[in-house]
Amino acid sequence: MKKLANLLILLSLSPFISAQHQEVNEKPGLWKEKENIADSTSLLSAFKRGHVSGHFRYYFMATQNKGDLTDYYANAVGGGIRFETAKFKNFQLGVSGFFVFNVGSSDLAIPDTKTNQLNRYEIGLFDIEDPTNKKDIDRLEELFIKYHIKNSTITFGKQLLNTPFINLQDGRMRPTEVEGLWAEINGIKKVQLQAGYLYGISPRSSVKWYKVDESIGVYPVGVNENGTKSEYAGNVNSKGIILAGFTYQQNKNLKFQLWNQYTENIFNSAMFQADYEYPLADKSKLIASFQVVRQDAVSDGGNKDAAKSYFKKGSKSMSFGGKLGWKNNRWETSLNYNRITAHGRYLMPREWGRDPFFTFLPRERNEGLGDVHAIMGKINYKLPSLKLTASAAFGFYKLPEVSNSALNKYGLPSYNQLNVDIRYQFAGLLKGLETQFLYVYKDKTGNSYGNDKYVINKVDMNLWNLVFNYQF
Repeated sequence: MKKLANLLILLSLSPFISAQHQEVNEKPGLWKEKENIADSTSLLSAFKRGHVSGHFRYYFMATQNKGDLTDYYANAVGGGIRFETAKFKNFQLGVSGFFVFNVGSSDLAIPDTKTNQLNRYEIGLFDIEDPTNKKDIDRLEELFIKYHIKNSTITFGKQLLNTPFINLQDGRMRPTEVEGLWAEINGIKKVQLQAGYLYGISPRSSVKWYKVDESIGVYPVGVNENGTKSEYAGNVNSKGIILAGFTYQQNKNLKFQLWNQYTENIFNSAMFQADYEYPLADKSKLIASFQVVRQDAVSDGGNKDAAKSYFKKGSKSMSFGGKLGWKNNRWETSLNYNRITAHGRYLMPREWGRDPFFTFLPRERNEGLGDVHAIMGKINYKLPSLKLTASAAFGFYKLPEVSNSALNKYGLPSYNQLNVDIRYQFAGLLKGLETQFLYVYKDKTGNSYGNDKYVINKVDMNLWNLVFNYQF
């Protein structure tokens, strides 16, 4: 860790960037690195023509819970650097690291006195495995070698990945990272192929790298289908993940995606999605999308003992959803629906990424649930002249009863959620500075049966987020 800190200090004399929420269908743009296209016969030249980028980040978060339940706040600051060589014989090397400090927060290690529940949101800014850690929060994030074949690339090592099932996740201080072999093939007309084998994960809000099976259970584990505490953390076995994506752009208005994630010995997830845009006369478009996800257990779900398996042997889940909307250069509106059927829980390790559903809103997930009806409306506005964007979204989420452990892994009651998100990019003297304000309100509509453990940090709460990013 000291070597990483020294490296960060040394390279901080060179230029830096940002970590904002991204949609799962976007290519990771965490560092906003420049494209290096020149080649040379000199390895030294490749290093000298390399690009250094970076990112300083400040994050304030506060949770206001109902009544006498504990409220929380946190202040986090951090910074990081990234170096990538220019191309040498079509090869590139890259490395990045990041550090975080807790500069004033609630005591996140003390549980709520009434429910004995620990903090949920603010701890995610730091080290989720050690709430008392305030200083030694640093991580080697990327360390890779990349090979270019015309417009295609093959990358080996620690890297960023953004797919429907494994992705950066919505914002905290740092994202989820992966380790393995990943290829992006762009040489086929109208087709993009992405595929790879992943054997390592460093989850968001952690400082360690884990084997794929070890990463499952770093976050809270919820309950088994019979209501007993899940015991899969440290008890599942898998050799890794084979992940592949096929995208076909039939024309400028119609696109199809097919993804499959095979987690050896545990489960398989497959997704099909179609996206269509219909141009209108006034330079606006109607938009429509459809998605279906199917999951099946593989082998014994990670462990022969059902109480220690992640995905119950023989179980499955199904989800389908749709989106209808309209957009132009400044406005975008949409109505979104998603249904997880009662066949079983939709399961995806929260350490790996967030939900791919159209009804997803930052700060809550429908992972771990079955028999769900979700409806969400959203409106976005952009004012390019002021570099201002704003969005508001409201969703209705009808979930199984909290007592229905077979279909409600984390004891989350039905709820409504409101998100207001405002972002601004400064110009002139403060160019490079970006700020984001995110407000979230979650209203309980289901029954918590008088037990506030189903309420605290879940529903009947306000969540405030203020983020500053400086890029240079």
